[in-house]
Amino acid sequence: MKKMVYGVGLLLSLILLSIACSDEQNFDQFDDLSVTPTLATSIFYLESDEETINLSGSGNFYSEVFTFEAFNEEFVAERILDGIIIYQVENTTSKEIDITVEFLDAGNNVLDTEAFTIEEDPAPLLERQIAYGDGGRSLDILRNTTNIRVGGTNQGDNSSTSSQPDPKIILRSSAEFRFRLR
Repeated sequence: MKKMVYGVGLLLSLILLSIACSDEQNFDQFDDLSVTPTLATSIFYLESDEETINLSGSGNFYSEVFTFEAFNEEFVAERILDGIIIYQVENTTSKEIDITVEFLDAGNNVLDTEAFTIEEDPAPLLERQIAYGDGGRSLDILRNTTNIRVGGTNQGDNSSTSSQPDPKIILRSSAEFRFRLR
C-alpha cells in the first residue's frame, strides 16, 4: 500500500506541475536582447627623463610610430558604438614641452591629431578626454587608424634646472569603448 501512495503522490505532483500557472514561453525574446559591454584598455605610455631631453637639445626629442590595429577586424569595426580616449600628461622637467599624437591610416595619412603644450615644472597634471561617436569625433577615425605617431618637442634649452629628484615627462593614454554585441 505504501508503494501505491508514493506512486499516486508522484503522479499527482506531475499533474499539478503540468497545469500550474505559468506564462507561455516566448523564445523570440533573444532577438530583442541588447548586449553593450564597455571595454577599457591602455593604448600607449611614453616617459622621457630630463637628461634625455637635454641631450637632444631644443627641438624634437621623441618620435615613434605605434601599430594600432584594434579596429581592423570587421567584427569589431562594425560593432563599436562610441568611445573615449583619455590622455594624462605629467611634466616635472624644467622644460616647456609640446607633444603631438597623430592617428594614421594605412597610407600614413593623418586622420586626427591631438596636440599638447605642457608648461615646465610645477605644471599641473593635464587630463584630456576625447569622445568618438555620438556627440564626439567621427568613429571612422578609429575604424581607419592603423598607426599612431607620437612626437615630443623641447621648447626649452638643453640645460637642466629642475629641482625634482627624477624630472621627466610622462604621457599615458587609455581608452574605453562600447560595443554592441547583439
